[in-house]
Amino acid sequence: MAVVLGGEALALILALAPAQPEGGRLVQFGLASFGIQWIGLGTLSLLWLLRRPLGMLPRLALAWACLAQLLLMTLLVAMAAWKILGESAVMGGAGPVLVWRMLAIALVVGLIGLIAFQNYSEARRLAVRAKQLELEALQARIRPHFLFNTLNTGAALVHARPADAERLLLDLADLFRCALRGPQQIPLAEELALARRYLEIEALRFGDRLRLGWVVPETMPEVLVPSLSIQPLAENAIRHGIERRPDGGAVDVAVHLHADRVEITVANDMPGTAGGGGGHAIGLASARERVHALTDGRGRVESRIEDGRYIASVHLPLA
Repeated sequence: MAVVLGGEALALILALAPAQPEGGRLVQFGLASFGIQWIGLGTLSLLWLLRRPLGMLPRLALAWACLAQLLLMTLLVAMAAWKILGESAVMGGAGPVLVWRMLAIALVVGLIGLIAFQNYSEARRLAVRAKQLELEALQARIRPHFLFNTLNTGAALVHARPADAERLLLDLADLFRCALRGPQQIPLAEELALARRYLEIEALRFGDRLRLGWVVPETMPEVLVPSLSIQPLAENAIRHGIERRPDGGAVDVAVHLHADRVEITVANDMPGTAGGGGGHAIGLASARERVHALTDGRGRVESRIEDGRYIASVHLPLA
């Protein structure tokens, strides 16, 4: 729709140019509108046909490739107009002049589009960085709480169950190694492994009060996720669910494959009314914004309450 409206606006500007003969503006508008719509829709169709190879290009190379396709489509439409209408008055004179005029206009419009794309890309990069800094600030508040609990658990296990204490420290080292690497995108299997290590550490701390359930496919889809986007959901499930229940509860992590997306759910038993259940908001909002920003709006994070359980789900696009 934006391409069609933009094309009509450009056709109107060309028809209102001072050099147009009196009485011929409507004809000029019709011809310009017809040609511009062919160019715009033809370029979009070509981009759709080449979406897979274009999707592997860097952002800057992709922008120049789109400009090249716009010029190519403009050249084809201009040559077709020259052959069909000839060098008539409505065509503005000689055919070669028409072709060069259309290419020049397409080049100017394309360069304006490149500048707009560059500004949008930079604004998006800054927005993503702001969300990453917000997550880092959130983690800076949460990390000491988790670290102290883990070290206390390790100290309690070091004599009675040294093997469990060693496993706890190794899992803790893996989690902090990932956190210190900074924001990035990692494979889904790696992010789930981090969430599993975190939950195993908490299982040692809670003992029988924490029951873990995992439902994952044998072959994990090759999809990238923002680092530490699922682990905070598991952390929320512990801190605002299991930790507030005197008798503990269950945390279940499941991965569901769909035709065009993969869904990861983290479900936990909720505390009673006295314990409160609103503590998920900060971590959930941070995960939602990071997933949305780093997947170009194609991914999303949702939450719901179902049968006394709090369920957070991450939806990620496949290819």
